[in-house]
Order: sequence, then C-alpha cells, then structure tokens
Amino acid sequence: MIYGPTALYSFGQGAVLPLLPVIAVDLGASLAVAALVPAGIVVGQLCGNIPAGWLVSRAGERRTMVLAALGSILGCVVMLLAPVWSVLALGALAVGFFAAAFALARHTFMTTRVPIRFRARALATLGGAFRLGAFSGPFVAAGLLALFGAEQSSIWFFAIVLVFVGLLVTFGPDPEARFASGRNGRRGASREVEDTGEPVTGSITVPERTGVWRTMWRYRAVLSRLGAAAACLAAVRAARQSVLPLWGVSIGLDSQTIALVVGVAGALDFALFYVSGHITDRFGRLWAVVPSSLLMGAALVCLSLTHDLDSAALWFGVFAIVVGVGNGLSSGILLTLGADVAPAEDPAAFLGSWRTLSDAGGASTPLIVSGITAVASLSFATAIVGAIGLLGAFAFVRWVPRYAPGGTAPGTDPA
Repeated sequence: MIYGPTALYSFGQGAVLPLLPVIAVDLGASLAVAALVPAGIVVGQLCGNIPAGWLVSRAGERRTMVLAALGSILGCVVMLLAPVWSVLALGALAVGFFAAAFALARHTFMTTRVPIRFRARALATLGGAFRLGAFSGPFVAAGLLALFGAEQSSIWFFAIVLVFVGLLVTFGPDPEARFASGRNGRRGASREVEDTGEPVTGSITVPERTGVWRTMWRYRAVLSRLGAAAACLAAVRAARQSVLPLWGVSIGLDSQTIALVVGVAGALDFALFYVSGHITDRFGRLWAVVPSSLLMGAALVCLSLTHDLDSAALWFGVFAIVVGVGNGLSSGILLTLGADVAPAEDPAAFLGSWRTLSDAGGASTPLIVSGITAVASLSFATAIVGAIGLLGAFAFVRWVPRYAPGGTAPGTDPA
C-alpha cells in the first residue's frame, strides 16, 4: 500500500509518454510542436505542486491520491477524445497536474511516518518506484503497439491502471490509519509506535496550519539556497533524456545505437536506487548527493570536449554510463533532503514548494540546451549543463550542513 500505487501509476504514465509525439503528429502537429506535447506533463507538474501542497495539508494523503487518480483518468479521457493536437496537450497538462498531487501525497506520508534512521532507503525506494515506470513503460508501449496497432492503446492502458490505483487506494488497508504519526524533533522525524492491532479511527492532532504562501515566505532562506542546489541537481539529471540522444545524433550514430546506450544508462540508473538510499542512511546525505552531482557534471563537461575526436562514439558510451551511475546514486536524495528540512507541523505545503523548485530545474534543461545550441553549439550547451551540476555540488557542500546538519553524519536527526 505504500509503494504499490506509486509503481502502478508510474508504470501507466511511462507507457504513454513515448507515444505522445506520435499521436500529436497524427492529429496534425508538426514535428517541432509534437516534440513539445509530452512537455505538457512536466508543465502540469510544475503548476500542480503548490496546489497539491494545499490539498494534502487539508484533505490528507489518501483522499488526495484518490482525487489524483480520478483527475488523471479525466486527463486520459481528454487525450482519447482529442480531435486536434492542442486538446491532446491539454489532456497531458491535466495528467501532469494530478501526477504532482499523487507524488506529493506519498512524499508527505513518508516524510511524517518513516523513522529517520532509514528514511533515505525508504524514499530511495519510492524514487525507484517512479523510475520503474520510466524504465519499463516504453517496453509496454511497444508491446501494445504490436498487439493492437494503435498508439491510443497506451492511453487506454494508463486509464485502466489508474482505475486499479484508485480502487487500491480507496479500498485497500490505509497506511495513515495503520501507522500513527509520532514526531522525533522539529524536522519531521518519526518515532516507532507499538502496533496493538486496534484500528486508529481518530484524526491526528496537528498544530495550526500556516498555508502555502506563508510557508514559502517563512522558509524562503532554505528554499532559495538548498532548494536552488536541488534545482541544479535536477537540471543535470535531466541531461540523460535531453542531452545524450542529441549528442548521439550529432556525432552520427544510428538510432539503434543511441537507444542502446541511453537504455544501458537508464538500466544502471534504475538498478542503483537502493544502493543510493543505503549510502545516504549509513554515511550521510552528502556522501550521495555530492558524488552524484560531481560525477554527472564532470562527465558532461568531459563529453563536451570529445565531439570531434575519432573515438567520439566510444567516449559517448563511456560518459553516458557515468551519467547513469551518477543519476542512480542520487535516487531519492531530493525527496530525502526535502523531508529533512520540511517543517514537522505541516510538511505538505513546504514540500509542494520544494518539488516545484526541483521540477523547474529538470524542466529548464531542454530549454537551456535548445537555446545555447541555437546560438553557439551543442558542445557548449553540454558543458554548461555539466557546469550547473558542479555548481550544485558546491552548493550542497555549503548548505546541507547549515539547513540539514543530520545529513552530514549517519544515524542523526536533522532537527
């Protein structure tokens, strides 16, 4: 009940994303416009994080997840009935908006109820559940295409998965009732509570809520500093999807080779999610986030120097693997740092702002790469993205000890 709904949701969404540009072309979009349609999901997530924080803080995690499943089903209906590409993009926007609510609800639950000593492993596994969809969804889409011969079959698949998610969340055992929320310090650490077998029917008493905007203003220092470092990491992580395929095309590789290299990098990314959580819990937050940022940033900077070499294809494969390893080592770290610095009394409003910053960092990478490539070169754009990763590493070294001191040593409470 904790990881299952998340894995199902991401599984269905991962099957839809690769085929959205194809469906957009069939509905009359140009190639340039079709490439932007999947970005509707990212834009929807950006727009949905802050409202999701307000909803979770008032309706609770379970109700929010049910509403998110219903809203995503509505987005699927819009995409299925879309007569033109613009309506398809509107449906993708709706799916992204409600996906933000779904993700934030589970992030908030884990923040308030997972003991600090294995918080990173729990949240890295949550991140792994999201990555499972991104990794396996395209294979499902390919199978559906072979079976039904229609790109819309992936949207039907997503809608059916969402029905199961809604039923599971609505009628399955409620983790909110199963685990009483204890606090172990001001920063949201939880105490383990003895399970007597009796159902928890009453609500959990919390202090007065301050609201989303007041929360953002109150915690503006940590959001503008540690949150900016999180945005840098998210930006360099997005390079695997936005930079590596373009680089392969630029050096003359065929589509199969590019897909193989990017696929291997994605497999390493997914395979290392629990290793990341274990390192973070055992050695401290900095031991995961700083090496990850340095690996990805340095790999992209070095890659930018290999474009015209005779061995450019070899270096492309090497540095793509390094980026995949670095990405895997950062699995769940932004979720964990957000949980570490979130206020105990009402984490949802803060986490909505935190996720907005990190999502904005990831969404900015395609814009940065496109703009710089247009005025300079792809090599220069790749180097800039790598430099952002290196800058993020230094920012984490500077701000994690100040705002999440428990993240610098294992087994301590950041409060």
